[in-house]
Amino acid sequence: MAFARLAILPTYKVVSDTIEREILAGRLNAGDILPTETELADQFGVTRHTVREGIRILEQSGLVRREAGRRLYVAEPHYGDLAPRLSRAMVMQRVTFRELWEVSMDLEPSAAAHAAGRIDASRLAQLRANVEATEEAIAAGTSIIPLDVAFHILVAEAAGNRALLLAREPVTQLFYPALERLFRHPKTSAVGPRRLVEAHRHIVEALADGDAAVAREWMRKHMVDFRRGYDTAGLDLDEALDPTAAPPAAPPPRR
Repeated sequence: MAFARLAILPTYKVVSDTIEREILAGRLNAGDILPTETELADQFGVTRHTVREGIRILEQSGLVRREAGRRLYVAEPHYGDLAPRLSRAMVMQRVTFRELWEVSMDLEPSAAAHAAGRIDASRLAQLRANVEATEEAIAAGTSIIPLDVAFHILVAEAAGNRALLLAREPVTQLFYPALERLFRHPKTSAVGPRRLVEAHRHIVEALADGDAAVAREWMRKHMVDFRRGYDTAGLDLDEALDPTAAPPAAPPPRR
């Protein structure tokens, strides 16, 4: 009888996995201060270097943070922190714009429908201000893409569904460079921004009325219009994503 070779983890991975289990089990909570590297090394019976490597893994995953002049503490990963890895995986898998659009056709209308029943006055005011700022940007001839990013983040946050936020963010980070490409195209640069802000106004009014069906339908029309613009511009829906594209800057979403 032959036994399978044991898979022995590196010691630093054992350290990171052990701390991660404590966090996920709720025995360490967001904001809790971790012991120093020396204390952890003593507790685990390993070197400080090993602890440092284990902590590095936890920092990369967003589970712990180290602010200037402060010790390590447990952090709650934000969806914006987790998305870049998945976005890079999509690029490496040569995911196409068509695939992104198909997923967005499910996620964005769903977010709008949920938001209609859960949005509060503060976020509604933010959305109205966003639409006005978008109108002003169009009149001034400046980019509206950061405002569009912020608009969809606000709607998704208003939906009050953390699973939806986590699901849409990696797609969003790759979707908006395609929007920038569309708005720079001579066939769509003039009409595209106007159609975008019109759809945003209808979505906001549906949210204000608490009408989930109308909010969903206008978001669906908004996404279909984006696809139509791609067709009008003659852009290739099945082209692999541009690995050099980066999402435009947007106000950071509320944590």
